[in-house]
Amino acid sequence: MGVTYQDSNARMSQVAIHNGTVYLAGQVPPDATADMRGQTEQVLARIDQLLAQAGTSKEHLISAQIWVTSMAEFDQMNAAWDAWVVPGRPPVRAALEAQLAKPEWKVEIMVVAALPEA
Repeated sequence: MGVTYQDSNARMSQVAIHNGTVYLAGQVPPDATADMRGQTEQVLARIDQLLAQAGTSKEHLISAQIWVTSMAEFDQMNAAWDAWVVPGRPPVRAALEAQLAKPEWKVEIMVVAALPEA
């Protein structure tokens, strides 16, 4: 079974699908003027869009990796995450403090999800 790529450019793809699993690239906020919660909400909305485009949803999340630029704002990110994640179906997750590619970004999230069985 091959790999299907979506939303690709010369450097990377936003989505890769292989063997019933959907892999998303790290997603960052389009409006970097928002606070941590606002940026996280933007990223989660984009994740919803990409998962839908790939034929799945957050109900089928397997794992998430989250990078924040400041642990002082970790609770704001978690508030947005907790409001978004499907109750009773939280993925495995790791969260780290890191310097992101652009200084105005406060959060980046990368997820893996299963395709629902037909």
